[in-house]
Amino acid sequence: MNSTLVRDAVALVARIGLGVVFIAHGWQKLNTFGLDGTAASFEAMNIPVPTASAYFATFVELIGGGALVLGIFTPIAGLLLFADMVGAAFLVHFENGVFATENGYELVVALGVGALMLAAFGAGRISIDGITKGKTAILQ
Repeated sequence: MNSTLVRDAVALVARIGLGVVFIAHGWQKLNTFGLDGTAASFEAMNIPVPTASAYFATFVELIGGGALVLGIFTPIAGLLLFADMVGAAFLVHFENGVFATENGYELVVALGVGALMLAAFGAGRISIDGITKGKTAILQ
């Protein structure tokens, strides 16, 4: 079996899976809660500059998630999504323990590490980055 093809297929599945979850969370912030509601929620959680943080989280998750699905600008999208999840982990979730059922950090750590891996190792050849010969990984 061609290990490069397997690597590319795994990167595709990982990108789509992570990207869809990030898009869903960004969409929830934008459409369900609204940006004002998200900012109010962030303020209640004592997140610094809650309005700017709400805009950052919402649009990084929407646009970055879409970029992962398409495999375009993957290193940049992955790093921004990782930063988003680091902020969520430290500012909200670590104090609640591990489990997501208790608003813990397990989901944000998994999403952040996945985004970081895609940033570091790339989108693979089955991506816009791969097709256009764009920079697909930080570690190239």
